[in-house]
Amino acid sequence: MVVGSMIERCLWHPVIAADELGAAPLAARLLNEDLVLWRNASGAAHAFADRCPHRGTKLSLGRVVEGGTRLECPYHGWQFEASGHCALIPALPAFTPPPTHRACSFEAIEAHGLVWVRLQNSDTRLPAFEAEHDPRLRKLLCGPYTVAASAPRIVENFLDMAHFGFVHEGWLGDRAHTALADYRIEPTPTGFVATGCRAWQPQSNALSERGSVVDYRYELTSPFTAVLTKLPQAQGGYRDEIGLFVCPQDTEQSVVWFRLAVTDRVSSDAELRAFQHTIFMQDQPILESQSPKRLPVRGGELHCAADRASAAYRRVLIERGITFGVC
Repeated sequence: MVVGSMIERCLWHPVIAADELGAAPLAARLLNEDLVLWRNASGAAHAFADRCPHRGTKLSLGRVVEGGTRLECPYHGWQFEASGHCALIPALPAFTPPPTHRACSFEAIEAHGLVWVRLQNSDTRLPAFEAEHDPRLRKLLCGPYTVAASAPRIVENFLDMAHFGFVHEGWLGDRAHTALADYRIEPTPTGFVATGCRAWQPQSNALSERGSVVDYRYELTSPFTAVLTKLPQAQGGYRDEIGLFVCPQDTEQSVVWFRLAVTDRVSSDAELRAFQHTIFMQDQPILESQSPKRLPVRGGELHCAADRASAAYRRVLIERGITFGVC
């Protein structure tokens, strides 16, 4: 097991929407490191450190060449294969670069509409989003949102229901219905599940026409990802699943995506995204106002019984040795 600040490098993190990555290389940032993402001829995504090992130029300023098999540096034209190995130095066309001539490459994979990167090889699994495989549910990606807050602050806010009547008044709650049910926390291999969560909402989703009590289930699927399930009130009723996927760019800046899996076949993509956008635009100024921006996991803030999901999340971060974005 990797301990200390290295554990985050062993996790899979989302870095860019899959449909944004086309023929040209794109820059991204993860855990204080600059990355370049590119696709090869077969469409597979690849991730390198955004630095040519020759003279330190950003590879994201280059281009994909040789029929989509190599990434070319914009400075001297060095060409790198998907493995990172330098295949050609144009100034020395007869020279065969040795194995040491290579770009720093990382693992990359596509899932849930995103490209995910792992900076250090490990046996950690991609965060689950089971609704992705349910053909009855419509899938939609919302974001990205760049937020001046640490990834743990964003995840904790997603797990918190007590703010609905204040931050999302008229949408997900109101001040006349702020009492929370006595929900339960159960540990899981990836974190925990919160069940028995109930909240009164004037508009629980884009199709709602009147208020109702909504049953929730929250699951922490990795230190920086979580899934919210809005359970139907009756057999065959409306059901949502919302995945929160956070890219910890720096200790106090993150990029956020939401993956919707819904039964709503009536609303347009734009309408579904607009509803989610409205909700997060209410959250963002609150998140960016919090002080400190990093989540204090060992004291410094007061707690109450309504914060049991937040308390459970902070315990998971401590137990897993997460140090990025916490204090």
